[in-house]
Amino acid sequence: MAAAPPPKADELQPHPPKEQLASVSFCITSPPPWPEAIILGFQHFIVMLGTTVIIPSALVPQMGGGNDEKARVIQTLLFVAGINTLFQTFFGSRLPVVMGGSYTFVAPTISIILAGRYNNEADPREKFLRTMRGTQGALIIASTIQMILGFSGLWRNVVRLLSPLSAVPLISLVGFGLYELGFPGVAKCVEIGLPELILLVAFSQYLPQVLHFGKPIFGRFGVLFTVSIVWLYAYILTISGAYKNAPPKTQVHCRVDRSGLISGAPWIRVPYPFQWGAPTFDAGEAFAMMMTSFIALVETTGAFIAASRYASATMIPPSIISRGIGWQGISILIDSFFGTANGTSVSVENVGLLALTHVGSRRVVQISAGFMIFFAILGKFGALFASIPLPIFAGMYCIFFAYVGACGLSFLQFCNLNSFRTKFILGFAFFMGISVPQYFNEYTAVAGYGPVHTGARWFNDMINVPFSSKPFVAGLVAYFLDNTIETHNNTVRKDRGYHWWDKFRSFKKDARSEEFYSLPFNLNKFFPAV
Repeated sequence: MAAAPPPKADELQPHPPKEQLASVSFCITSPPPWPEAIILGFQHFIVMLGTTVIIPSALVPQMGGGNDEKARVIQTLLFVAGINTLFQTFFGSRLPVVMGGSYTFVAPTISIILAGRYNNEADPREKFLRTMRGTQGALIIASTIQMILGFSGLWRNVVRLLSPLSAVPLISLVGFGLYELGFPGVAKCVEIGLPELILLVAFSQYLPQVLHFGKPIFGRFGVLFTVSIVWLYAYILTISGAYKNAPPKTQVHCRVDRSGLISGAPWIRVPYPFQWGAPTFDAGEAFAMMMTSFIALVETTGAFIAASRYASATMIPPSIISRGIGWQGISILIDSFFGTANGTSVSVENVGLLALTHVGSRRVVQISAGFMIFFAILGKFGALFASIPLPIFAGMYCIFFAYVGACGLSFLQFCNLNSFRTKFILGFAFFMGISVPQYFNEYTAVAGYGPVHTGARWFNDMINVPFSSKPFVAGLVAYFLDNTIETHNNTVRKDRGYHWWDKFRSFKKDARSEEFYSLPFNLNKFFPAV
């Protein structure tokens, strides 16, 4: 077959690949002016509240806790998230990422809640305390896997084999894989969730076109504008009696006074380690939680790469990802000490907010960590913001998770999309990443337990939980196929985009790595990255 003739000078050409995003207003090392940075930091705090409230609201009642316990767990989770975010941005990956609660840890926590040894406890308060201590013990053991893999450099060696092609399904499903938290959450109170979604699109995408003088304002602070408007609208609906005769579920999702957080939260309280008592340990639960910790590690790797892209940094070196994972392990250990009933991972919605605002500044996220700690200590004020109806957050998630998913797709610019090998790996990984978890989740919804159902609950969790994670399955399939099919062919190496990341596989190969990822206080001398 004859080769295509060379293009003429005036013919259309494909867009050239870019190692860094050029349209970011403030990159990782260039903070906005202080007043703007503080407002943007508060916006990150508002965005992370959704997950911080949803997870304890789902778990604490099953554990036997009431509104008081729920408010205290949310307060603790918020406090610890602030500490962990500061550790990650100062000493971990150095990326502008918020470290908050993780949905990945919900399934094994529910498994601990349903363990037989807690069923004979008649007192709900005592059952809550015993379950919380069991969760703390499992998380203490689970944190070790991330610390070992991260700080030993073992995870660095795994990530070095990652190419743009195998990264695409992983990163994309870190965002797109959370679709069930988007519009289904909006639909739980559509008269509140849908206005938030529509207004946020209008403020961030259309108003800057119409009102040129307000382009940076509406684009960067759209979340604060829209949440304020829709929250006020929800308040008016509540006090006007719009939900007076509505079903209880509708009232919980739509009303602004049904969370029970403000009444349950103390005015001032500083969470402290082992506030629920001494942790208890169970070998089976620890194994299940360790597997969950590994899944969170894989998902966080994808989120780190997305955050580096939206912060206009270069591709994050494997050694820096490994260091960040090690510090995430420390974060999970801190979670277990304080008793959050949950583990930590990168907040995907906050990575999406980096894209929406075009601000990837590290300082902004560190300021948001200050807000987390401040409002966690001032319980009543923190609970006021945490009582924002959850469909408002779901409306925002539709945009934030989409941004993260689109970031994964953007790495296709480094791959040859005309290669059948590329098409197979890409399509098969995406399809299996969606299809396999769908099977596991459907089976669980119908039967009440996963496809793997033995007498050992911990073993069931070790198999069912990983294969219910969309980014884990997609990333695993893509990584395996990409590193085993025709890997010695130089043409294939270019097709998969591997050569584009060669300069970033070692910290010292590209001078920009020092600018974006080096440790503060000259600590690189004592903890060198390789």
